[in-house]
Amino acid sequence: MSPALRLLGLPEDARVVILHADDVGMCHGANRAFLDLARAGRIDCGSVMVPCPWFPEIARAAAADASLDLGVHLTLTSEWYRYRWGPVAVRSAASGLMDADGYFHRDCLALRRNVDANAAEAEMRAQLERALSAGIDVTHLDTHMGAALVPELLAATLRIARDHRLPLLLPRDLSSYLGLLRLGEVDPGPYAEAVAQLDAAGLPVIDRFAMTPGVSLAETEAAYAALVTPAAPGLTYVALHPNRAEDLGDILRDHPRAQTHWRTEEVRLFGNGFCDAAMQRAGVRRLGMRRLRDLHRAAD
Repeated sequence: MSPALRLLGLPEDARVVILHADDVGMCHGANRAFLDLARAGRIDCGSVMVPCPWFPEIARAAAADASLDLGVHLTLTSEWYRYRWGPVAVRSAASGLMDADGYFHRDCLALRRNVDANAAEAEMRAQLERALSAGIDVTHLDTHMGAALVPELLAATLRIARDHRLPLLLPRDLSSYLGLLRLGEVDPGPYAEAVAQLDAAGLPVIDRFAMTPGVSLAETEAAYAALVTPAAPGLTYVALHPNRAEDLGDILRDHPRAQTHWRTEEVRLFGNGFCDAAMQRAGVRRLGMRRLRDLHRAAD
């Protein structure tokens, strides 16, 4: 049986999904999509990108609405060509956090080549503290593009999660997560050890990771019906990226592999009840991250 199901008091054959919106705060359209879907009960939670220009908007909304289940999407990369962001606290060139233009590096490989781990830890702590100070009831930590989980920063990110008694996205099925990230060469040993330590402490560990499938427009309905109805029992974290079309044109223009419909179709398929219906037919349950945070804090 999945240890997470046991800790949650759920049947051993339960299939449970966490419908999670990444990249909240990236732009106005991401904020609107998250708020609309969360308030309609179509998704369960999300995480905010503190360094991004539209973070203040979502922070105000979260401070005024305690029902919103929001974590911090620890951000150390800035991938788009026309829309960039950089550190909120650590601006020294010696930190290795910034590229020649003063923004975060575009990918995790560049980050790994340059980063000073102490500087990155200070920046991540500053992002979390800014979210807390803004009035967000932070429920968890995850990371943009996997950057906070590169081998050079894994220990620091685990420390931050432990210090704040927050669940961190680090699935038991590591291949379901690390296999989708462009981190470069990674020894899975330290990640598996971290999961084992959480188990030993009686803390819930997400079983597997799934994310926005990135398929053609014609394939979206079938792909999302499969995404939200995992075949195996356990707790599946489904990372989504819903956004409104009007904010995406300039951001995604000229970017390799960028597909606007990957984000806008999520607004449609979750907003119109298509995904809810698929889960109900399959008997799939849903859960937010606040429940996992409460278990983390109850274990202390």
